[in-house]
Amino acid sequence: MTAITQNLPWFISDLGVSIIGQKCYTSLVENLNIGDVDCLKYSLSKGLGLGIVVGGSIMKVPQLMLILNARSARGLSLPAYVLETLAYAITTTYSFRNNFPFSTYGENLFLTLQNTIITLLIIYYPTASPRKSQNVSSHLTIATVATAASALALYVFPKEVLSVLQLATLPLSLFSKLPQIRQNSRAQSTGQLSAFAVVSQIAGCLARLFTTATEVGDLIVTAGFALALVLNIVLGAQLWMYWGKEEKVDFEMTHIGAVSEKQEQWVPERQSRVDVVVTPKSPVPRHMTASPSGRKWARKVD
Repeated sequence: MTAITQNLPWFISDLGVSIIGQKCYTSLVENLNIGDVDCLKYSLSKGLGLGIVVGGSIMKVPQLMLILNARSARGLSLPAYVLETLAYAITTTYSFRNNFPFSTYGENLFLTLQNTIITLLIIYYPTASPRKSQNVSSHLTIATVATAASALALYVFPKEVLSVLQLATLPLSLFSKLPQIRQNSRAQSTGQLSAFAVVSQIAGCLARLFTTATEVGDLIVTAGFALALVLNIVLGAQLWMYWGKEEKVDFEMTHIGAVSEKQEQWVPERQSRVDVVVTPKSPVPRHMTASPSGRKWARKVD
C-alpha cells in the first residue's frame, strides 16, 4: 500500500500537505502510520474545521428563507441578533489579526454576513403594529451606517483593544441569547426560529471546542465557544418543548361598553375612539303617561 500512497498524483499530495502539513501527510498518508496520535488529532481537527467552515457558509440560509417566505420575522429578537452579530465580527477580526488558521474561525465570517442580513430583515418586517412600520427606511439607514462603522472600527483597532473585545464576547454571547430565550418563554413559541440553525450551532460549538483546543489553545476563545454551547442547548430545548405551537395571545374579558386598560388600539391621526354607553330607561308607569289628548289622568283617591 505504501507504494501507492507514496506515488499519489501531485494535486492530491499538494492538497493533503496544504491541509495537514508535510509532517503529518508523510506519517499518515505516505507511511500509513495510524499510531501517530498527535497527527491523527491534528488531522481530525483540520477536517472538522473545514467542515464547520463549509457548514457555516449555509447555516443561516434556512432562517433567511423562513423570513422571506413568511414575509415576517415573528419570534426573532432584534437585540439578540445585533449582539450575536457583533460577537461573531469580533471573533473573526481577532482571529484574523492573530494569524490563526482560517479553518479555526472561517465560519464566523460567513455567520457575520448572514446575521447582518437577518438583522436588516427583522427591521424591514416589523411585527407588532402598523405604527412601527412608519420609520422602516430611517431605521434601515441607521442600521446600515452602524454596521459599516463597526466594521471599520474593528479593522483599525490595535491588537490590545481586540484582546479586550474578544474577552467581551463572553458577556455578549450571554446577552445575545437571553433576549431570544426570554421571548420564546413568554410567547410559548419559537416563531420563525430555524431548527436547522440552532442544531447546527450546537454541533458547531462542540466541534469548535475540539479544534480550538487542538490548534489554537486560546482560553478566551475556548470559553466563548463553551458558553455559546450551553445557551444554544437551551434554545434547542425550547424548540423541542414548543414545537408546532403558535404564539400565545392573552385575551381579557371586559364589561360591555368598557375597554380594558391593557388593550392597545391604533387609530388614525387626529382621531380617537369614543365609547358611548346608553343607560336603558325604566318603563314609565301607565298612570303617568299622557293621554292622546295631552291630559294626564290620575287614580281618584277617596
